[in-house]
Amino acid sequence: MTRNARIWRWVALLGALVIAVFPFYAMVVLSLKPGQSLSFPEALAPWPLSIHAYDTVLSDGRILRWLANTTIYSVVSTVIVLLISAMAAYAFARRRFPGSNAVFWVIIAMMMVPYHVTLIPTFMIVAEFGGVNQYWGLIVPTLANAQAIFLMRQFIAGLPDELFEAARIDGAGEWRVFATLVLPLCKPILATLGVFVFLWHWNDYLWPLIIAKSDAMRTLTVGLASMQQEVVPLSVLLAGATLSFLPIFVAYLFAQRSFRQGSSMAGIKG
Repeated sequence: MTRNARIWRWVALLGALVIAVFPFYAMVVLSLKPGQSLSFPEALAPWPLSIHAYDTVLSDGRILRWLANTTIYSVVSTVIVLLISAMAAYAFARRRFPGSNAVFWVIIAMMMVPYHVTLIPTFMIVAEFGGVNQYWGLIVPTLANAQAIFLMRQFIAGLPDELFEAARIDGAGEWRVFATLVLPLCKPILATLGVFVFLWHWNDYLWPLIIAKSDAMRTLTVGLASMQQEVVPLSVLLAGATLSFLPIFVAYLFAQRSFRQGSSMAGIKG
C-alpha cells in the first residue's frame, strides 16, 4: 500500500469515527449545558458546563423509579432468558427425543415472525391473567428468545463429544452435566448473548409502553419519552438519556473479553 493510500485510509477511518462518536458527544455536552434553552450550534461547544440537569434528574422521584423498573426488567429478564436458552439448547444439541427436530424448526420459524405482529395477542393474553401494570406481565412475555436458543444450540453442538461421554462414564446425570460441564464451557457465548439481551430489554419501548399503564410502572425509555409532552428543558431529557446509557456501557466493559471471544466462536461480529 502506498503512502497516499495509507493517508486516505486513516482520513476515512477518522471521519467514520467522528460520525460515530458525534451523537454521544452531543448528548453528553448538551446534558451539561446550563440554562433553560439552548441555541445551536453554540450549544455544542464544550464550555460552559453545569451539572444542574443531573441534579434535577436525580432529585426527580419519577426518574429514579423508572430507572429501578428498567433495572428489574432488564436484569431479571436477561438471567432467565439465558438460563432457559441454555437448557433448551442443551436438550436440542445433546439429547434425542421424539419430535426434537420438528420442535427445533418450529422455534427457528418463530424468528421469522415480526415482533410487532405478536404484540396485540400477547397483550390480550397477559391482560386476561391480570398482568397489566405488573412486573410479571412486563417480564414473562419476553422470556422466549428463539435467537438465543439457536445460537446456544450451535455452540453446544460444537463441543467435543468426548467431554460428555467422559462425564457420563463418571456417573454424572443430565443436570450435573449441564451445571458442571455445559454452563462453564458456555461462558463466552453466555456473555455475548447476555450483552445483547440486556441491551434489548434496556432499550425496549413498545412492550413496556403497552403493558405499563401507570406512571409508577413505566420504564426509563417510556418515561423519558412521556416527559417530552411536559415543559422540560432539553438538557434534563439528555441527562436522563446519558444516565440510561451508563449501565449498558458498564455491562459491556465487564463482559467485553468474553463478548469478543463468544462473538468469534459463535460466528457473529460484535
